[in-house]
Amino acid sequence: MENCRKCGRPLQPLEIGATRKFINRGAEEFFCLSCLAAEFKVTEALLLEKIEHFRKQGCTLFD
Repeated sequence: MENCRKCGRPLQPLEIGATRKFINRGAEEFFCLSCLAAEFKVTEALLLEKIEHFRKQGCTLFD
């Protein structure tokens, strides 16, 4: 199981996909949703909204 690069919390598959979508497709280290939101200075709710948008478009990172 992967852990957040910043805070060390165990990650969910959605968070791994989000790191790959928003930072780098080839990422080997990942952020939890909270730390990812802090990196981009946005809310977790906005990230979830964007993830849902990409999921509806067929993005396979969020299956």
